[in-house]
Amino acid sequence: MRRLLLISLAALAFPAAASAHATLRYTTPPFGHELQRGPAQVVLHFDQTVKVLPGSINVLNGVGKQFALNSRTDGRNVVANVLPLKLGGYTVRWRAISADSHVVSGVWTFGVRVPAPAVANAYGAGGPTNTEHVVRWLWFLGLALAIGALGLRVICLRGLAVPRALERKILVASGLGVVLAMHAGIAAFSLRAEDALQLPFGNFLYGDLSPMAATRFGQAFVVMTLGFALVLALLYLSWLLDRTELLVPAFVLSLLFAGGLSWSGHDALDPGSTWKTAIADWVHIGAASVWIGGLATMVGLVWYGAPELRRVAFMNFSRMATVLIALVLAAGTYLSIVRLPHLHDLWTEHYGQVLLIKVGLVCFALLWGAFHHFVVAPALQRADTGFLTRIGRSLAGESLVGVAVLLVAAVLVDSKPPPRPSTTPTVQAVR
Repeated sequence: MRRLLLISLAALAFPAAASAHATLRYTTPPFGHELQRGPAQVVLHFDQTVKVLPGSINVLNGVGKQFALNSRTDGRNVVANVLPLKLGGYTVRWRAISADSHVVSGVWTFGVRVPAPAVANAYGAGGPTNTEHVVRWLWFLGLALAIGALGLRVICLRGLAVPRALERKILVASGLGVVLAMHAGIAAFSLRAEDALQLPFGNFLYGDLSPMAATRFGQAFVVMTLGFALVLALLYLSWLLDRTELLVPAFVLSLLFAGGLSWSGHDALDPGSTWKTAIADWVHIGAASVWIGGLATMVGLVWYGAPELRRVAFMNFSRMATVLIALVLAAGTYLSIVRLPHLHDLWTEHYGQVLLIKVGLVCFALLWGAFHHFVVAPALQRADTGFLTRIGRSLAGESLVGVAVLLVAAVLVDSKPPPRPSTTPTVQAVR
């Protein structure tokens, strides 16, 4: 956890650090381009003169073979001649010493008659780690708390006389969810960039993150961070002015910006993905966030903080949850069919195995929710205090299952779906 905090603080410090050391302005070949033939040279242009180190520029194919010759400086440029390149994807890793004596470094990719590999898949990158799974889980938890708390207030408690103290607590819960989502997003971006750069943390502070920021993931990170800053501003204004109507645009915007995860994930970028799969993933994330976050908010704040609202909040949430669960199941089923070419992928592929665990947890939560809907709800009108307390504990248990679903979802998002069958040969000879 200390390491994640340091990464988050470092990410906030990047703009200040960038002004002190050499900054890469542009490269030849450019980031992420597909070339018709291999470049004779790799050129890095900086905003100041730099010193080269042994092996300053590496041009690597998919198995790590080096194609760059000795590098040299030419004014503000660092140049390295390149051996003839075959068809395939290539990774460029570089480092240099800037005038302030810091070692600056970076990575980018290009392709020769094939699309450039993703920066996150550059040669040497290790792929998602357990730390990244935890960060992604915290990101999902923050989104669920922010969206769910707002959804509970603007949908389930709409038109009710909500005590001022409860109103403030819901605002605080949603605000904490936004802050958690923003900081988890910073940590997720930093960890993804650190893995792509393959640098110790101290040197990572002086890494060039522009190729990562130019990816779908990087763009989504920027948009989501700025978007949730706007949501946080609306929450603050609602608190300051006692204007609950401001929570409606805050809820709508939080749902909208949560779609950044769908726009930058497997369901938008992998072969076979379309705008339909991206929208389905957004619906899946949004509905699950309202369901799980709203349930947790109702248990933690309404059930024990405002007993007079228990019955009506439970009934309204039960009706809303029926729609949300239907959306979660429909979108999830569609995405599973698209992502898994064969039924046996469910138990033979890692992605399918994780998906099976998620489906099992969702079904368990669904059965628990069905018990509340069909058994508990009709008995609420004649329930005594002891019964209501036991139901509160049952709702808390269902919430914990939802939290577990988000953890498995975090692992699933970072897992690579099995490749789809292709009728055309793919060239991977140098990868």
